[in-house]
Amino acid sequence: MRTYFFLFSLFSITFLACSGSNQSNMQSTTAFDEPPEWSKEAIWYQIFVERFRNGDPTNDPTPTDIKGSYPGTVPENWQTTAWTHDWYAPDPYWDELGDVTDFFGNELTYFGQKAQLRRYGGDLQGVLDKIDYLDSLGVTAIYFNPLNDAPSLHKFDARYWHHIDRNFGPDPVGDKTMIESENPADPDTWVWTRADKMFLKVIEELHKRDMKLILDYSWNHTGIEFWAWKDILQNQAESEYADWYFVDEFDDPNTEENEFAYRGWVGVYTLPEIRETYRVDHSDGIHIFDADIYAEQAKQHIFDVTRRWLDPNGDGDPSDGIDGFRLDVAAEVGLTFWRDYRKFVRGINPDAYLLGELWWQQYPDDLLNPEQMLRGDVFDAPMNYRWYRATRHFFNQSPDKISVSEYVDSLKSFQSNIRKGNNYAMMNMTASHDTPRFGTSIYNKNKYMYQPKPDDNPEYKIDKPDAKTYQTMKLILTQQYTYIGAPQIWNGDEMGMWGANDPSTRKPLIWKDYDFESETTHPLGFDRPHNEVRFNDDWFNFMRDLIHMRKSNPVLAHGDLEYLLIDDNNEALAYSRYDDEHEIITVFNASNQSIVVEIPTKFSSMYETLLYSTTFEQSNDGLSIELAPRSAAVLSSK
Repeated sequence: MRTYFFLFSLFSITFLACSGSNQSNMQSTTAFDEPPEWSKEAIWYQIFVERFRNGDPTNDPTPTDIKGSYPGTVPENWQTTAWTHDWYAPDPYWDELGDVTDFFGNELTYFGQKAQLRRYGGDLQGVLDKIDYLDSLGVTAIYFNPLNDAPSLHKFDARYWHHIDRNFGPDPVGDKTMIESENPADPDTWVWTRADKMFLKVIEELHKRDMKLILDYSWNHTGIEFWAWKDILQNQAESEYADWYFVDEFDDPNTEENEFAYRGWVGVYTLPEIRETYRVDHSDGIHIFDADIYAEQAKQHIFDVTRRWLDPNGDGDPSDGIDGFRLDVAAEVGLTFWRDYRKFVRGINPDAYLLGELWWQQYPDDLLNPEQMLRGDVFDAPMNYRWYRATRHFFNQSPDKISVSEYVDSLKSFQSNIRKGNNYAMMNMTASHDTPRFGTSIYNKNKYMYQPKPDDNPEYKIDKPDAKTYQTMKLILTQQYTYIGAPQIWNGDEMGMWGANDPSTRKPLIWKDYDFESETTHPLGFDRPHNEVRFNDDWFNFMRDLIHMRKSNPVLAHGDLEYLLIDDNNEALAYSRYDDEHEIITVFNASNQSIVVEIPTKFSSMYETLLYSTTFEQSNDGLSIELAPRSAAVLSSK
C-alpha cells in the first residue's frame, strides 16, 4: 500500500511538472540546473509593502483586519499610526496594554512587542505611484516581502496563500466577501479580487520597464487564521485537513480539558508548521534534510498557488506572471519537496529564479553552507548573508579586526564548493526586513546580528549614523557593486534611513513629500541625539552612480575575478573583474594612512576612473594609484 502511494505521488508530481512544461510556450535558453541570466545582472530592491508608501488611505487596516496577529489582542482605541510619527514615541492606544499579555503569556513591556501592533497603511497603490522612482534609481528586479492575505504587518502568517492582502488593494471589504464565496481547497472556485488584480497591474507596469519581480512565500508554515487551520480548530481530528500540520494531539470532546497541541515554527504560536514526512528537531541547529510535504493535498495546494502567480491567465505563457520566488526558512523544508518544486516551477517558466533563505545553522555564530541546495536541483541562489558578515567584519572591524588575507580567504571559501553560475546569481545583501538597516549595522560594532536592538542591548545606538559610518558604508558598497553576485537594496536604505533590528528596520519610508517628526524618543527613556528625518539626496545619488556603473559595465556581472593585491601590512586589497575585452580594477585602502599601490593590468590600453576622483599613473607594467585613508578606487580599461 505504501509502495503504491509513493508511486502514485511520484507520478502525480512528474505529470504536473511535465504538464507545466508542455503548456509553456516561452522561449528560453536557461538550462534546468542553471540560474537565469537575468538574475546575474539584477539590481535588487526589496519592498516591504506595509511600510513602503500609503497610496490609498481608504483601504487602511481596521481592528478586524489584524485579528489573529501578534500579540493576540487589539486595543479598543487602536488606529493606524501616522506615517510621519516619531518612531519610538508611543501610540495613544499603548496606554491600554498595561494588563495585556501576548500569545505566550508575556506582559507587553518592550517597545518591540508593542510596535508589532502598528500599521501604517502601505499598499500596492503606493508601489504603483513609485515605480518611476525605482526606475530612476536604476533598479531592475523587485523582491516583494509576502503579499498574501494575512493579519500581521509581515504577512508570513497567511490567511490565504492565493490572494493578495485585502488591505493592499482598493476594496478590503468587497475582497473579503469575494474570498468567502470560494472553496479555498478548489482552484476552480478561486476568484480574482481587486487586490489580486491590482497586483497583476504591478506586474504589468514593472515588466513594461524591463523589471523582474519575485514573491516571498513560506511553505513551512501558515497563520492561525489560515482557512485549513481554522477547519482543524473546528473539526479537530475529523477535519479533512488534519494531516496538513504537525498536530501532536487533538482535543478529546469527551473531556473538559482542551488537549489540542501542535508545533509552531520555532515555537511561535501564530505560525503552525506544515507537516512533512520526516519530523526534524532543529533545536540543536538547522540541518538540511530530506523529506516531502506529508499531505498530498497540501502539496498540491502549494503547487496551485505557485501556478496562479507564475501564469495568472493560465494560457501557458508566463510573461504576465511573476519571475520567481524567495522561499522563507528554506532549510526547514525537506529536499524531496524542493526538488519537485523546482521541476514544477521551471515547467511553467524556464527562466524563473528560486532564491532560498539559507541563513543560520546555529545562531549567533554559525551560518549555513548552502552548497547542498545549489547543485542544480533545488535553488538558484541563497540570500548571501555570508558575504555581508565577512565584508562587514573586514571593513568595519566588527566585532574585531581581521586582516586582508583573512577576508579574502573567507570570500574564496564561500565560492569554493559552489558552481560558478550559482555564485554569480547570489543576492548580495547588506540589510533586510530581518536585520538592522545597513547604516545602523555599521554604526554599531557588535557581532553580526547579536543583540541588534535596544530591547536586547541598552547600549545599542539608534540615532543617525555618523560621517565615519557613511565612509565605511561607501567602501562596502563599492565592494558589493564590483564583486561577483547581484547587489540588493533594502527599501529606504538608498534614502539614508537608519534603524535597529525588527521592528525598527521596518520604519515607513521617508519620502520627500512628507514632513516627518524628528526622532527624539528613546524606547528605554534614555537621552539621545535629536535627529531630523528626511530624504538624503547625496546618498541616493551615490547609490544611483554605483548602479549606473554596474549596469554600464557587464563585466561586473559576468566577468571573471582575480585578486591582484592582498597586502596585510598596508591593509590594501585589489581585484580585477575581466573578460577578453574589458577589465575593471577595484582597489581598497582599509587603513587610516595614505598609501600608494602598484597594480598590474591585463591590457595595454589607457585606464580611466569610473567612480571616484583618483590620482594614478599608468606605465607598461600597470598602475600606480594613490589612496587616501579609508578610501577606494575603481578604474576601467578603455
